[in-house]
Amino acid sequence: MSGREAPKWWYEPGARVPMWARAVAPLYAALVALRARLYGMGLLRTQRLKLPVLVVGNLVAGGSGKTPLTIAIVERLRAEGWNPGVATRGYGRADDSKALWVEPATPPARAGDEPVLIARQTDVKVRVDRDRVAAARALAKAGCDIVVCDDGLQHYALGRDIEIEVIDGRRRHGNGLPIPAGPLREPVERGARCDFRVLNVGSDPDLAAGFGEWPMWLAPGEVVPLVGGRTLPLSAFAGRRVHAVAGIGDPERFFAMLRDLGIAVVPHAFPDHHAYTADDLRFGSDLPVLMTAKDAVKCAAFVNEKHYAVPVSAELPEAFWVALAARLPPSALRASP
Repeated sequence: MSGREAPKWWYEPGARVPMWARAVAPLYAALVALRARLYGMGLLRTQRLKLPVLVVGNLVAGGSGKTPLTIAIVERLRAEGWNPGVATRGYGRADDSKALWVEPATPPARAGDEPVLIARQTDVKVRVDRDRVAAARALAKAGCDIVVCDDGLQHYALGRDIEIEVIDGRRRHGNGLPIPAGPLREPVERGARCDFRVLNVGSDPDLAAGFGEWPMWLAPGEVVPLVGGRTLPLSAFAGRRVHAVAGIGDPERFFAMLRDLGIAVVPHAFPDHHAYTADDLRFGSDLPVLMTAKDAVKCAAFVNEKHYAVPVSAELPEAFWVALAARLPPSALRASP
């Protein structure tokens, strides 16, 4: 859920769903079904581009690991000779009524945290626009030969060639109920229509992908000091006590990764897309502060030499990449934008 915490009844086993949420959920589900039917009948228009469009999304409100997978896909496409561009809405930005080209130096308040992170880590063209069709067209006009849409599984106005559902391996689809009784934006069955279903297992060896699911591991990289200096291996913090900051869909995933490496974590969980202030990072001690790369892009104005970003990279079986490539047109058949 963007900008605020998910209700506890969405994911906590045995948590009671309030009556008001149960009453509203059927109406939400009916509207979702009606909208999908209207697109299916052609009464609402889906617009297709001449170049391939790949959508990375999920069925629940909130994060599940879409952005790390988007970055991995973009890097793989570039390695195979494509010129990808990323279309996204840019949740959490100050004015989402205006489309914007995102550069590595673009303030996250203007573009959103995830688009800035993508721009910094991939150096490809990133376009934020709540109209995904307009964003994709802008990327095509700018010379991209394939569009990767970060989120937008439910944005049916944009035609797509490949759909990927990303599932949080720990929380999955929560209680399986539609918003606001549960986290589902669409029924669980919708995932069966996606070309690929990727299970984000993070760093948990006990989580296993089910039938028809591809596992995705999140591997931590070198820790980056936020005020300059040399990177460090994350193992340098093993056996030490640290403050850990995470404002992502499932903060516990980040904390668990650090604990698995022998780091003593003092956890500080914030809502997804949280707009940080200096007070948020005042913990009353001189312990090192480790935070996700997504959070770090928003904290440059009030960090010091004790603050570090922990980037992660998405790793998937080679068979996944082979299967994905098989769904894309070969280079000789790429359409001109």
